[in-house]
Amino acid sequence: MWADSESAVDYLNYSEVSEIICEMISDDAMLPISLGVYGTWGVGKSSILKLVQKDLEAAPRNLIINFDAWLYQDFDEAKSALMTVIAKTLYDQSSKGLKNKAAGLYRRVNKLKFLGIAADVGALAAGIPTFGLLSKAAGSFGDMWEGSGDEADVTAVKDAAQDVGKRTSGLLRPEEKRNAPEEIAAFRQEFAHLLNEMDRRLVVFVDNLDRCLPANAISTLEAMRLFLFLPNTAFVVAADEEMIRLAVAKHFSDPGDRHVTDYLDKLIQIPIRVPKLGLQEVRAYLAMLAIASGTPVTAEKLEEVRAALIAKLRKSWSEEPPFEVKEIVSILGISDRSELAASLDAMDRLAPLLAYSVRVNGNPRIVKRLLNVIRMRSRTAKRRGMPLSESFIAKLALFERVVGEEAIQELGALVNGAIDGKPSIFADLEASADEIVAKDLPKAWEKHASFVSDWIKLDPSLAGVDLRPAVYLARETLPLRAAATRLSPSAKRSLETLLKTASGLSPASKEAIAALSAEEAGEVMEEMISVMSRNLDWLKVRQDFRGASMLAKAYPIAHGKLIRFVQTFEKPPRWMKVMMKDEDSPAKGNG
Repeated sequence: MWADSESAVDYLNYSEVSEIICEMISDDAMLPISLGVYGTWGVGKSSILKLVQKDLEAAPRNLIINFDAWLYQDFDEAKSALMTVIAKTLYDQSSKGLKNKAAGLYRRVNKLKFLGIAADVGALAAGIPTFGLLSKAAGSFGDMWEGSGDEADVTAVKDAAQDVGKRTSGLLRPEEKRNAPEEIAAFRQEFAHLLNEMDRRLVVFVDNLDRCLPANAISTLEAMRLFLFLPNTAFVVAADEEMIRLAVAKHFSDPGDRHVTDYLDKLIQIPIRVPKLGLQEVRAYLAMLAIASGTPVTAEKLEEVRAALIAKLRKSWSEEPPFEVKEIVSILGISDRSELAASLDAMDRLAPLLAYSVRVNGNPRIVKRLLNVIRMRSRTAKRRGMPLSESFIAKLALFERVVGEEAIQELGALVNGAIDGKPSIFADLEASADEIVAKDLPKAWEKHASFVSDWIKLDPSLAGVDLRPAVYLARETLPLRAAATRLSPSAKRSLETLLKTASGLSPASKEAIAALSAEEAGEVMEEMISVMSRNLDWLKVRQDFRGASMLAKAYPIAHGKLIRFVQTFEKPPRWMKVMMKDEDSPAKGNG
């Protein structure tokens, strides 16, 4: 099995990207600097940050701070959280002679938090003004600090300061009343002096920014620029650019594409996009995953293979031929008939479809999750004594991953309706694999004709094979699509209603739940989970999960199934945790 986490070992030639980032950060003439490592979910942004950190840590002058923006958003306001983490790290890393200065900086952060200057979202709390009152002056103050301010900038800052003064009147003791821009300037000055005397280069990695609510994402970005963008500092932000653009648009009420771009360009100086993986990268990635989880291989041999593959990938632009599996087998010193060699061959056959198929596109996280599904099913098949090879299971798992829900249901129906679970269609398709057209396929498969044409050619052949064991193994996503066929007409109607639950108070969903028996509730929840598992977009509240949550509150059997499903998430989204907070006490008496 493979852990779904970032890695500091390069399997994908991402070190070329990390080396460029390290060169820029290590050049003092480039500082201060902010870089954006942009890419969609699962492409390896966090792994690139790990590679950069590993290289930078080799130089004692670099002071590394990791800031997970998503981790802090439920506990502290984004600006003050980032400032606190940095101030605390500087204090911990300062020498004995600088402890007092570092402690002073830390105290000033706390004072800014108390004054509300560090905040940028929300209403006034206990009469203390938020930094939102100064938002109109933020850019102007930055210009003034950098020496490029004009009369309009001065006016904007003065107006904001007067506004804050009015709101804070009577809340603070006379000796505590301060001009807000003055407080910010004092913080920046102390921060810059401390870094200079420590003779350290501060490098802050900001990850998971695209998981935050828009206000928190913007607040973190602005903290980088307004509070911390000083000499000897570098910020590396990993995020999905499109998600950040949406956050900017939402936070500032749809300012227009040009203004969104201008805003991001001011905060992120150098955008670096994670390279899209090609076929050779996917082949190398699959090979390394197979070796890492297969028959024990020494660390030296693993590194030798990795280095050889990376060297080949760096020459992929040239006419030099790509690597072959037999080269890896030779480096490892294993038999070409060994289990590991067979696994490498199987992975290599999968590579083209994983690299090019819609809904996979070589995405490393999706590839790894698909392989984990294959490995889990293979182990189950072995325990159950099923005559299925890992290649066989992989072929069907790939079909599930790429096609839509209707196409999967059609596969289940074909298997269920065939004699001995052997659909005749596979013999027909394999006989004409090079000439498959949409009209030759079941209706639900027609729009996937191009994929099916490539997929059907993969070994092993499906013709004349009893597919019932494979469908049994896939029951969490494919449920022979049998779960749905076993449901009564009434339960099917309840299922359809619950998958489209628009509100937790939906009368239709309540009626659908009331119409179920306890046994049907469990089966309906299984089907809902299988449907939810095929849609990986969990960034916003979903109707299907809302319906599942309502069902779980009504029936203990459904509650247990949903809890187990949620536990498969490494980091459940915040809205899901909120929706589940009352789930510990499902209604009694319904099951």
